Amino acid sequence: MHAAAQIMRFTPIAVCLFAFLPALAEAASTPSLAWTRLPDIPDREGFAGSHAGVTGGALLVAGGANFPHKRPWEGGTKVWHDKAFLLEPGAVAWRTVERLPAAGGYGVSVTLDEGVLLIGGGDAHQNFSTVWLVRWDGRQLSYIAWPALPRPLALMAGARVGRTIYVAGGLERPEATRASHAAYRLDLDARDKGWQELPAWPGPERILSVGGAQGDAFYLFSGARLVADATGKITREWLRDAYRFTPAGGWQRLADLPRVAVAAPALAPLVQGKLLVLGGDDGAQLGVDPTAHRGFPRDMLAYDPDANTWSRTGEMPFSLVTTSLAIWRGQLVVPGGEARPGVRSTQVWAAPFSGR
Repeated sequence: MHAAAQIMRFTPIAVCLFAFLPALAEAASTPSLAWTRLPDIPDREGFAGSHAGVTGGALLVAGGANFPHKRPWEGGTKVWHDKAFLLEPGAVAWRTVERLPAAGGYGVSVTLDEGVLLIGGGDAHQNFSTVWLVRWDGRQLSYIAWPALPRPLALMAGARVGRTIYVAGGLERPEATRASHAAYRLDLDARDKGWQELPAWPGPERILSVGGAQGDAFYLFSGARLVADATGKITREWLRDAYRFTPAGGWQRLADLPRVAVAAPALAPLVQGKLLVLGGDDGAQLGVDPTAHRGFPRDMLAYDPDANTWSRTGEMPFSLVTTSLAIWRGQLVVPGGEARPGVRSTQVWAAPFSGR
């Protein structure tokens, strides 16, 4: 009773302040990012589906596709590229460097100490099982073949978890009518054993998901499933589910995302203990005339692995999908991507962050 009496003697102002404290604590624990522009990619259109990573201290962006002549609704044809660009520390412009072994994009990019690993991807006619380690020595790029994937894959998710690389989902062929339900891992300390297949996650097969890493866990967020409608036409089923894989516990279903986030920048970075999904397509404008498309969502979704909860955490000054995310010189970097259906961007956005 004495304690209760003391509480009752707080002034209205004090009560208001105490009521506000939880909101302040929540705001303080919510990741926030201050985005700025890096030099634009030196192309008239820009690219979606490019690889990106860091090698020799420089930022690499390579490959991808665009519509350089006409937009898709004007009868334009998607063109696949083998161009590679490098941005060195302090440079005010990108330099064009040695081309990819083959034009393509929409694979998984992973930065290692040795260079950037380009995993899978594809072009208009085929998807790739090839894996290349790309290295910049200050003068030129070199491409070194690594163990190939068991199957060709593009549009899959992936991430590096410690000394292991994971990939999940994707398409085996450009014309495939069903996504892959397979997941694979490569032990960087046992490369000679190649990629090992994992059990499938307990949810639908998918493409255009977001991968993430925290501790010894690989995360798989959102994506789209390919399904046939009543007429037999292949459409996309939009997914909000999320999963975590650990070597000891296998797959575990997590809390659903607050909204769909298809084709968000391919890696969910770990910022202040939370995995961030940056934008993505929520499907709200499906069927909209592409010339009237307003762009994709700009809000960021934050997943708390300890609490298994999601929250929204501010907005970005851009909306780019089907793009990579790299970590370079203490910055998250989103290089280009799709600004609207059929429209690419040359913009490169960066946000400083303090790491994990």
